[in-house]
Amino acid sequence: MQGLILKSTGKWYQVLLEDGQQVQASIRGKLRLEGLKTTNPIAAGDHVKMAPGSDEGWAITTILPRQNYIVRKATNLSKQMQILAANVDRAYLVVTLKSPITQIAFIDRFLVAAESFRIPTTLLFNKIDLFDEADTEYFEALRTIYENLGYPCYGITSEDAGTIAFLRDEIKGKQVMISGNSGVGKTTLVNGLDPNLDLRTGEISKAHEQGKHTTTFAEMHALSSGGYIIDTPGIRAFGLIDLEKEYFAHYFPEMRALMGECRFSNCKHLNEPHCAVKAAVEESQIAPHRYQNYLQLMHEDPSDPYRRSAF
Repeated sequence: MQGLILKSTGKWYQVLLEDGQQVQASIRGKLRLEGLKTTNPIAAGDHVKMAPGSDEGWAITTILPRQNYIVRKATNLSKQMQILAANVDRAYLVVTLKSPITQIAFIDRFLVAAESFRIPTTLLFNKIDLFDEADTEYFEALRTIYENLGYPCYGITSEDAGTIAFLRDEIKGKQVMISGNSGVGKTTLVNGLDPNLDLRTGEISKAHEQGKHTTTFAEMHALSSGGYIIDTPGIRAFGLIDLEKEYFAHYFPEMRALMGECRFSNCKHLNEPHCAVKAAVEESQIAPHRYQNYLQLMHEDPSDPYRRSAF
């Protein structure tokens, strides 16, 4: 029997079976231990093989091959990484320019991770109803930068059905992921995309302008229009893992396009002479903040368990 993972809560998993039945299942011990480098060996969106268990009900025996997955460095210092979601057709990163403020470095880190796993990504700038003139100008500037790189950008208000109508049509029949910092309105957006969903939303901490975690585990919800949407926990930090520094530039589309023009084939775009990427930065063909975030990734200490520089 095969199943689709809807939710992981640590030891137990909520699984949708082929016959439409939802059951609770656990991982067989052998599967749990083999090559475990993550806090969660199975994630929402995974396809698995199941077998009837004994006293514990259903047991997950096999994780079927993944189309893709996206990970970040785990906050649990004893583990290596956390799988956020698997088999994603498209990721939607919800960002806010105020209440709370999403750091641009966080956006770029997320995009690097998505690029590395070949997951197309759309940026949803939420809470545009709070924008003043300066915010609107900033949003338009960011939209120009990221859309030129191939990332669609939209200004939305989660509670305004008109601003998210396009999204209902876009995700129909697909398995997509909604991610972003705590408090940016992910869960409100998911509720707005399907009237049959009534997920609990949180508040914004007035003291620090940060969101309070409401979604504890990534959870996949079936949409009445067809397809699934994975609502992930609010992420305050996005530490990259399982990526070699010499390949970071490959995950910046604007740098990837210029690599063949550098004098040295192994150019790291740092201090090397005749670097096409550095020349493009100086000529404003590459956004300064994108290059600065690339430099931060290149100079970051991957062994630092506290990820002081991770946004």
